[in-house]
Amino acid sequence: MNKSLIPIILFTIFISALSLLRFNILSDDVKYQDSDIDKKYLKVGYLPVTCHLTCPVTDFASKSSGFNTVFESQRFSDFPTVASAFQTKKIQASFMLAPLAMKMREDGVPVKICYLGHRDGSQFVISKASTAKDLSDLKGSKIAIPSFYSNQHFVLLKLLENNGLANDYLTFVPIPPPDMPTALATGAIDGFFVGEPFCAKAEMDNIGRVLYYASDIWPNFISCVLVIHEDLIQSDPQLVRDLVKGIAESGAWAELHRKEASVIAANYYKQDPKLLDYVLTNSTRRVSYVKLKPSEKELQDIADIGLQTGLLKKKMAVSEILDVSFVPEHVLPATIKPGAYCKPSN
Repeated sequence: MNKSLIPIILFTIFISALSLLRFNILSDDVKYQDSDIDKKYLKVGYLPVTCHLTCPVTDFASKSSGFNTVFESQRFSDFPTVASAFQTKKIQASFMLAPLAMKMREDGVPVKICYLGHRDGSQFVISKASTAKDLSDLKGSKIAIPSFYSNQHFVLLKLLENNGLANDYLTFVPIPPPDMPTALATGAIDGFFVGEPFCAKAEMDNIGRVLYYASDIWPNFISCVLVIHEDLIQSDPQLVRDLVKGIAESGAWAELHRKEASVIAANYYKQDPKLLDYVLTNSTRRVSYVKLKPSEKELQDIADIGLQTGLLKKKMAVSEILDVSFVPEHVLPATIKPGAYCKPSN
C-alpha cells in the first residue's frame, strides 16, 4: 500500500466513525423524544362520585390519545384528605367542593376555580321507612353531608331559613360519601345530601328514597369545581389549558355517551357498573355535564351564603378565586374510539 495514502485512509475512517457516532446520538435523541419519559404527567384528584366523572374520563382519553400529556386521576375517599393534599402540593389540580375551595382561599391557600365538574348531581335521601314529605317533617333528624364546607350543607341551611326554621332544626354530620348508604341502613343517620351514585345506591338497595333532587332546590346546582394551584398556572399555563380543555371535552362526551361513561367510571371507581348506569341513564335530571363554565354570580351566591351562615368569615369577591381564562371558546366531545371504554384502566 502506498504510504502516502495511509493518512487519507485514517482520516476517512475517523470521519466515518464520527458520523456514525453522531447518527447514533441523534437516533437516541429521537427515541427519547418519542418515549414515555418525555411525556408530561399531572395528577388530578377526585372522589368516586359522578360529580367528578370527567376526571377519570379525561385520564382514560389522555392515555389512549397518543398525546404527550397524560392526566392521571388520583382517587380519594373524603374531602379533608383532598384539601390536605392540595395544600401541601402533593396534587396541584383536583375536584373539590366549591365552599371548601373558598374556605381554603380565605385561609391563604392560592387556589383558583377554573371549571365545574357537573351540574345538579346531588340528591337529599331519607330512610325508605320515613313518612316525611318535606323538610319540616324532619325536626331533630341527623343528616349526613360531605363537609361543613359543602354546597349541600349551604343549600340545606338556606332551605331551613326559607322555611322559617332554625339552623339547629337538623343535626348535620360530615361523613365520607361512600359511607353514607351504610350509615343510613344501620340507623346511624336519618338521611344524607350528597353527590351520586350513593343516593342511587340507597334506592337500589331499598334502604332510602329521594326527598329532594338538587335541581328542585337550586336549578343548575353546583357542588364541585375544578381547582388548580396558582403555582401551576404560573409555571405551566399550557398544561392548565390542556387540562381544562380535556375536562370540558370529557364532559361533552359523557353527556352524549352516558352508558359508555358509566363503564369507564365503574372501572376507576371500583363500583358496580349497573349502579353508575342507573345514575347516568335513569334520568338526566340526576346529573348534567353541560354548561360547566361557572359564572361570577352563581359562585358569589355560594360565597354569600357561607358568609351569612358564619362558615366563611370574610366577604369574598369571587374575582379573587375564579379564573375561566383557560376555558375553550368552543367545546367538542372528546375523541374516544367506540368500544375502547371496555378495556380495563391501568
